[in-house]
Amino acid sequence: MSNDQPTSGQPPEDDPFSKRPDDSRPPPSSGSPYDSAPPPPPYDPGPYGGGNYGGTDPLAGMPPLAEPGKRILARLIDFLIISIPLYLISLPWGGAVEVSDSNNDDDVSDIFAQTYSGHQLLWSLIGLVVYVAYDTYFTHKDGRTLGKRLLKLRVAMLNDGRVPDTGSAFLRAVVLWLPALLCCPCLWWLINIVLMFTDKPYRQGLQDKAAKTVVVTTTHERP
Repeated sequence: MSNDQPTSGQPPEDDPFSKRPDDSRPPPSSGSPYDSAPPPPPYDPGPYGGGNYGGTDPLAGMPPLAEPGKRILARLIDFLIISIPLYLISLPWGGAVEVSDSNNDDDVSDIFAQTYSGHQLLWSLIGLVVYVAYDTYFTHKDGRTLGKRLLKLRVAMLNDGRVPDTGSAFLRAVVLWLPALLCCPCLWWLINIVLMFTDKPYRQGLQDKAAKTVVVTTTHERP
């Protein structure tokens, strides 16, 4: 039996989104220093998720990083694509968001209890499963959710530019959506939005740091 089958869950060798060779380099010839040049070092996130700043730039040969504004808009589109149908489906069971009948605006305990009621928690868990499945499927498929496709963006592995494998796509989706839907949505989105603008040099959100990915444009890539 042949041993040439690709490893399960890994992107194919002919991945159209992998890094392009640097066209500015001369073709290799006998005695050329490029004949024996070692490959770039693998991405090392270090203990706090920082990039490998001392070696070859992992972004060499990749398209430009995506603009934060486009990333935010793409994420909003994805959120609406999932949340609107989910809410409509939940209506026969009372809706995904419960409305309190209390007129006492000062009753903080009632607000807290209603927010974390069993009904709301159930729909949050259902939403978590749907959002994670959506992100995992499209990110592993070609790095582009529907929102990213509309904005001409994609997710890429930082070390080689390929489409994320299943494990990386799933980890990225879980880190993105688990705190956002079950714990601290406002704080989580704020942290990630700030990181998109301030993280150097790769504009990585927390989900990107966990999965070792970046978000790049697709306008200069092969189809």
